[in-house]
Amino acid sequence: MRPDVSTLETLFTGTAWGEGPVWLPRERRVRWSDIPNDRILEYDALTGRAGVYRTGVEYTNGRTLDHSGAVLQCSHGRRAIERDLSGQLSTVVDSFRGRRLNSPNDVVVARDGSIWFTDPPYGIHHSGAQGHPGEEEYGGCYVFRFDEAAGRLDAVATDLWHPNGLAFSPDERILYVSDTSVLWHADGHHHIRAYDVVDGTCRNGRVFAVVEPGVPDGFRVDALGRVWTSSGDGVQVYSPAGSRLFTIPLPEVASNLCFGDGHLYITGKTSLFRVRLS
Repeated sequence: MRPDVSTLETLFTGTAWGEGPVWLPRERRVRWSDIPNDRILEYDALTGRAGVYRTGVEYTNGRTLDHSGAVLQCSHGRRAIERDLSGQLSTVVDSFRGRRLNSPNDVVVARDGSIWFTDPPYGIHHSGAQGHPGEEEYGGCYVFRFDEAAGRLDAVATDLWHPNGLAFSPDERILYVSDTSVLWHADGHHHIRAYDVVDGTCRNGRVFAVVEPGVPDGFRVDALGRVWTSSGDGVQVYSPAGSRLFTIPLPEVASNLCFGDGHLYITGKTSLFRVRLS
């Protein structure tokens, strides 16, 4: 699977900072966030039209589908993971050991149904643009695993400064997590880390790839184990060994991406892009 860069399309322009795309296979739509404008947008692949799905959404960011097909989304404003089931919202998890989460950023679901998400401070520090003013109540920025059936939330990676995007390898033996702390600290990170997943825990954390220019915000892993990550110059694609294979150049910074219906959909600062995969 490789992109045909000659097919790159701009599907929508008008976001202040686009994020969190997910492909909805039943509807053949892409749903994504315009965080500073506090709204969720959708692009209909059947009609070629984009529009507003919902406004006043409390600064949603990353999203994915659970095993039922419902949308799980990260709410900066509510500091929670939420489920959107046919337009009805419910809170999945919003606290750790009795203290509020920071501002969940991105989320994935494992084969066993457990919900894994990152919790950097961007929503409580970028108040007014990405959330509301607040404190880091539990004293860190962790990657969490939530067993919804048991109601158990565990911190599975605590060695990142600002965990951001995350994705599993195809066999779920490796969890990749980006650290974008360079956005806040001059000596921070702009790399993707890899962890061995053993019995629902993360072990042997190491740097998988340093991404530049820019930072590895959101990313996905394909069936071959290649990591497709956002960056300052577009989408960079890495082998399972961490070698950069190629780049899909964009006219603006990429923030996140998702696969859908034989295409790669990419959110940038102002636009939603699409490129065909062969």
